Amino acid sequence: MPKHAPEKWQRFKAYNLRDVETEMQIQQKLSAFPVPDTVWEEYWLDQEINDRGIFLDMQLVRNAISMDGESREELTSTMRELTGLSNPNSVIQMKEWLAENDLETDTLDKKAVAELLETSSEPLRKVLVLRQQLAKSSVKKYTAMENAVCPDGRARGMFQFYGANRTGRWAGRLIQLQNLPQNHMPDLQQARELVRSGNFEALDMLYDSVPEVLSELIRTAFIPTEGRKYIVADFSAIEARVIAWFAGEHWRLDAFANGEDIYCASASKMFRVPVEKHGVNGHLRQKGKVAELACGYGGSVGAMKAMGGSALGLSDEELKKIVTDWRTASPNIVRFWWDVDKAVKNCIQHGTPTETHGLHFSYRSRMMFIRLPSGRELAYGHPRIEENKFGGESVTYDGVGSTKKWQRIESYGPKFVENIVQATARDILCYAMRTLSTCAIVAHVHDEIIIEADPRMSLRVVCEQMGRTPPWAPGLPLRADGYECAFYKKD
Repeated sequence: MPKHAPEKWQRFKAYNLRDVETEMQIQQKLSAFPVPDTVWEEYWLDQEINDRGIFLDMQLVRNAISMDGESREELTSTMRELTGLSNPNSVIQMKEWLAENDLETDTLDKKAVAELLETSSEPLRKVLVLRQQLAKSSVKKYTAMENAVCPDGRARGMFQFYGANRTGRWAGRLIQLQNLPQNHMPDLQQARELVRSGNFEALDMLYDSVPEVLSELIRTAFIPTEGRKYIVADFSAIEARVIAWFAGEHWRLDAFANGEDIYCASASKMFRVPVEKHGVNGHLRQKGKVAELACGYGGSVGAMKAMGGSALGLSDEELKKIVTDWRTASPNIVRFWWDVDKAVKNCIQHGTPTETHGLHFSYRSRMMFIRLPSGRELAYGHPRIEENKFGGESVTYDGVGSTKKWQRIESYGPKFVENIVQATARDILCYAMRTLSTCAIVAHVHDEIIIEADPRMSLRVVCEQMGRTPPWAPGLPLRADGYECAFYKKD
């Protein structure tokens, strides 16, 4: 109580007063930039979705947690027998054991273990496989579900509005739907029933890895209430469509409008030959796919490798050639990068408004704003033009970096384009969610909407409504595809 420590109580009150003064100063500064009514309406819809929540199959969840514990005990016991270690889960002990067996490694993260498995022989290989299974952290999602579930069986408050402060996209909270593992098992229903029934022996006998099965079943823990179904719909290649629309890359827009496979269309344009999926020159489609995923925002060889280019078995020079081919095939997108770069720098240097590609750049109160076609603005605090490590010019601004701390963040044309495209894709998702607001939206993941629907609701109509182009984006060819299911999964 205050009387027990009057000096500390006074310090505590002074701290709180200072907190309120700071918040009032922030409010005063931001009062010059009121939140638009459209964004408030999006926020209200977000709160409805958060309050509605999503139903969980708690029988599956609790049995999965129990089975994971049983599986971990078995795996740990086997690891002790193979290695003689007291704690095979210890990174230090495991690295020392591997070193004693002539296998040196600096780290035991997922990527490093996968690379070691490619060259290891028994019994090292078996130990590394077991290590992979024990390190499977995705099953912790079940514990998060158990912690988050409300008394009525629904989980709520899982989406943070404007969680990504540069684009305005949502961030996941509690169970984190934004990074669920994918499912690839053909017999998902059978595995799911084994876990629901608590049949660990059958699961262990029928599948190579219990942790892997439990990981693939995480999505299926989300279910509609009795008598209803899920309709899951998402945008097809939304970022690729948006960047082509901004840049005026007409061959891409035509390919989307005609329902063509964009990876085949891109490969065909890059290599100047017809490319068909599972058909003529079909082997080039993968190169087109990797290039599409890596090159849209200025990525080069490093981005190619990160997006699966390493699996192509090509040298750095060959990957660089693919990057060059992609840029040559998409000159308007390349021009878009550098037109945005020029507009940003002119705006910051001269403090005057600039425009390009339907985007408006302005400088006010030591902040740069980019007004999107939707009317929403992106904000960059205290921007400056500084010399970068290559001796050229880059824009820097104050923001929260990868370490979750405030710092100077460096950016340039293609990076600003990435912000613009992702922010516009977010606005399109918001438009679709408002279009479908009378439906019971229970969740949304990236560019996907999950509806707990009446059995009579039409999937086709939902996809048609979701694929409507906003009035502020004339000429943008959108398309939404979807499926129905009795539990959430990746179709």
